[in-house]
Amino acid sequence: MRGGTSRGPYLRLEDLPNDREACAAILQHIMGAGHELQLDGIGGGNSLTSKVAMVGRSDCAEADVDYLFAQVGIAEKKVDFSPNCGNMLAGVAPFAIETGLVMPQACSTLVRIRNLNTNKIIHAQVPTVDGNVVYDGDTLISGAPNPAAPIKLTFIDVQGAKTGRLFPTGHLLEEIDGIAVTCIDAAMPCVLIHASDLGKTGSETPAELDSDEVFMARLEKLRQQAGQRMGLGDVSEQVIPKPVLLSAARHGGTLQARYFVPQRCHKALAVTGSIAIATAAGFPETVAGQLIAPATELSLVQIEHPTGSIDLEVVRDELNPAQVKAVSLLRTARKILSGTVFLP
Repeated sequence: MRGGTSRGPYLRLEDLPNDREACAAILQHIMGAGHELQLDGIGGGNSLTSKVAMVGRSDCAEADVDYLFAQVGIAEKKVDFSPNCGNMLAGVAPFAIETGLVMPQACSTLVRIRNLNTNKIIHAQVPTVDGNVVYDGDTLISGAPNPAAPIKLTFIDVQGAKTGRLFPTGHLLEEIDGIAVTCIDAAMPCVLIHASDLGKTGSETPAELDSDEVFMARLEKLRQQAGQRMGLGDVSEQVIPKPVLLSAARHGGTLQARYFVPQRCHKALAVTGSIAIATAAGFPETVAGQLIAPATELSLVQIEHPTGSIDLEVVRDELNPAQVKAVSLLRTARKILSGTVFLP
């Protein structure tokens, strides 16, 4: 399925071993990890098309299904279970309905999802008619080639998804190697950086950023040091925290972002990364907050990215506006095929 601006297989948790190493070995075979084209598997040779969603019934009272995400290596034989993926999440509810894990309702079906990577709850509202998922529609999200039916995702209690703290280092703004950064954990651990501090405008294309080897090496060094400070340990073999370059909006949005995954620049913007940015925007002292005019209304946040923008609806605590209770946004999904993958 295509989920948001990502693509990958959706598998049943019951078909896979509970042991993470054994599961990782199977996922490497399925995706063809270890070859730059993933020639021996069904991966697409890109980090956005080398993702796997695993779904099963949940024993959690607040959820209908469990969702485990895995980022599978391309040239390297490795699997990272540490992050979440909000784009692949868009296909979880349709998959759950298609496979009988959740019974469809008349016009729209609510599926409550527990993400096993972060132990957080997400509500997905999916259009359904006559017991079937509706995929066709007029909603076009930036980074996807065709319109489809809208799927509303609402992330509940996004703060401290991986570390247990919104600002794991205890600081809203700090310096790493003389560069001001904000280390935040909201749906996804991220390190936010002013693009100008690294000699960039923030409007560069992903290809321009990826080709600047000196810049990419410096960004990775900052990311690894941020990971240590956030209590994530040695993150050299992990994809978190995600580094993000921020700059002032150019097209009427709230902010402009360049998001890294982390060794390449995302051609759009990850859902979870956008939630981290929108959350940070509520704090004037953060890298994100410094780029926003005072008194800006932040219940609706629009973040510009290389292929368009993403809109987020942010529900903040009335007594403490800096406290984010939930974040909602629209994604789309498309069922591409159903079949059997053969393992060697």
